[in-house]
Amino acid sequence: MVQIIAERRSYVAGTWIEGEETFAVENPADETHIAEVFATPLAEVERAVIEARRSFDQGVWADVPAPERAKVLSTFLDHVEASGPELVATMVAEAGQPKTFAEYAQLRAGIPLARATIDLYLSTPHEQVNEIPVDELVRSGVKLSVRRYEPVGVVVAITPYNAAVLMALQKIIPALMAGNSVILRPSPLTPLSSLIFGAAADAAGLPPGVFSVVVEADAAGAELLTGHPGVDMVSFTGSTVVGRQILAQAAPTIKHVALELGGKSAQIYLPDAVSKVAAGAIAVVAATAGQACVAATRMIVPQDSKAEVLATVAQAYSALTVGAPTDPSSTFGPVISADQRERCHRFVALAEEHGGKTVVGGGRPAGLDRGYYFEPTVLDLPDNSNPAAQEEIFGPVIAVLGYRDLDEAVRIANDSAYGLSGQVYSADIAAATAVARRLRTGAVNVNTGMFSAYAPSGGYKQSGLGRERGVEGIRAFQELKHLSIGSLD
Repeated sequence: MVQIIAERRSYVAGTWIEGEETFAVENPADETHIAEVFATPLAEVERAVIEARRSFDQGVWADVPAPERAKVLSTFLDHVEASGPELVATMVAEAGQPKTFAEYAQLRAGIPLARATIDLYLSTPHEQVNEIPVDELVRSGVKLSVRRYEPVGVVVAITPYNAAVLMALQKIIPALMAGNSVILRPSPLTPLSSLIFGAAADAAGLPPGVFSVVVEADAAGAELLTGHPGVDMVSFTGSTVVGRQILAQAAPTIKHVALELGGKSAQIYLPDAVSKVAAGAIAVVAATAGQACVAATRMIVPQDSKAEVLATVAQAYSALTVGAPTDPSSTFGPVISADQRERCHRFVALAEEHGGKTVVGGGRPAGLDRGYYFEPTVLDLPDNSNPAAQEEIFGPVIAVLGYRDLDEAVRIANDSAYGLSGQVYSADIAAATAVARRLRTGAVNVNTGMFSAYAPSGGYKQSGLGRERGVEGIRAFQELKHLSIGSLD
């Protein structure tokens, strides 16, 4: 049997720190404690900032040529990849994820993504001629106008529980490639898997101070980091509620802030694509138990096909197997905590109070008395004002809404405080793409999807600020400097 990661200490500026207090990491599948982890003392969180500041200001990493940084980070990734079996076992144990999701969606997708990010950085210009009309150059006496992209400085990366390893790779690799010093603070619910990055930093020989991993049971360290004057940028993935708090904490020092927040994404089916709803519904809950910010939890279908769709989706959900993530037959496992399971219960009740109907699911699966399991649930909602259509539930719950024409479908999809992702399905690609262009969301998948280091993602409205992945995701960790160069004559 493969064991989980054995490390229980934080990694601060090149050294492993035990601390005086520990906290328990729980397995949401059976409510057992799988580890006691040393919480990073606040004095050590402070030291992580001080050493990151020192390392950046002295240029011990930022001044290393980019090709050499790439070699070090390739070794860093080699270590993470080689630790695959124990890393996957850790993700399964601490997050309650099926092994297939931990292995394929996180590790086997994340490592190639990170390597491609290195390649993208190396192929992207970081100093460019800035085109200015010749007469303007002559009037100003400028010989050359240059755009130069430089590292932001000290970056704090705060990652969520639902995809801790993948989200960390999306942040720390572009940030480090850009020459920044980075402090990683994972979710207190899933801290163990992120400790692999401290070991990888040691294995790769990252200079002391350039990288730290601080773990904690609460938010005190995160609050210190997001408000610290020695920190230049915070990159956060998580809920919109916490995103607002981070913005407020960062405001006094005018930090760069990148936020990937909540979502209430829509999947729109044109009349000719109604036969595809079962697959679209299963994708919402499969592997993640609906705990994905991009999950398209609002299914928008032609009104005259709504009854058929509800029956199809209910049948598909009834056939799913909810169970232990270590069981290969399980479609998905538990949600992360008792609080999150209660949130699912609460929104099902709210949906019904406001005129909705529970078609299937809505409670704890039979035979699963321990663990934070919730049934795959289909809600029939009369309109988009229902709380279950407006709020992110973050569980295996999908809402089905009807539309009378495509204008109404677009209005329903856009009637949200969120705008992270969306989907449109039709054999008529031109019609589907026309609908996609009207959606107020950071990404739209027309009949298919893409997850690539070369394609950006991020949110409109309260789904966030900035972008991850793609050139834009690299630029998020850089400052833009303009150089005007002239002669003394």
